[in-house]
Amino acid sequence: MNHPVIILVEPQLAENIGMVARAMANFGLSELRLVSPRNGWPKKGAHSAASGATHILEGARLYDTASEAIADLNYVFATTARERGQMKRVFGPDAAMTEAQARIGVGQGVGILFGRERTGLENDEISLADSIITFPVDPKFSSLNLAQAVLLMSYEWRKRETGGALPFAGERLSPPAPREMVVSFFDYIEAELEAVNFYPADKKPIMARNMRDIFHRLEMSEQDVRTLRGAIRALAEARRLRKP
Repeated sequence: MNHPVIILVEPQLAENIGMVARAMANFGLSELRLVSPRNGWPKKGAHSAASGATHILEGARLYDTASEAIADLNYVFATTARERGQMKRVFGPDAAMTEAQARIGVGQGVGILFGRERTGLENDEISLADSIITFPVDPKFSSLNLAQAVLLMSYEWRKRETGGALPFAGERLSPPAPREMVVSFFDYIEAELEAVNFYPADKKPIMARNMRDIFHRLEMSEQDVRTLRGAIRALAEARRLRKP
């Protein structure tokens, strides 16, 4: 096992199971275990809610009890929004996945227990776990949808696995404009503005400097300069064509 195992105890709604699978697939988790889902398994509606993450549903393993579902694991987290009076270590999602990563790194199997949609895990089920995960939610409204809870944990796992690397960076596709190109653009736009009497005679120097400062702050790429110059040329030519 090189990822945490997601274990749903007595999930009630097919749609929630499907959305859990979708959340897992979003962040690279793949092993789902179901403990006595209501109305059996497979359940109609789960596949459509999974939005393509059907491989996780098709690979889901079914168990009668939580103790059977965790029997082959070395370390188990139990999720709960309420303090249960059990003397266990309590983690937030980020610290829990740091712990999980360390244990999986030395060959341990790690699982995360999630409870029923309405009532969560029972105390006896939490007692099976080594530690507790809880979320820093608003105490006035602490209820999380099952798929949301799984999504939070899956996201934190993915951050640790990838170092938080994003799938794309939005880097420039065009190199920065060289100074010669920028100065030529300034000369061009200032000439066009003079042609329409944009500058008051006594304010041209300071207005020209202000205009240049605006474009300098943009840190224009070569493509930026070409696009702006082309747009100004189109406007200037249209103005000349409109002249009687």
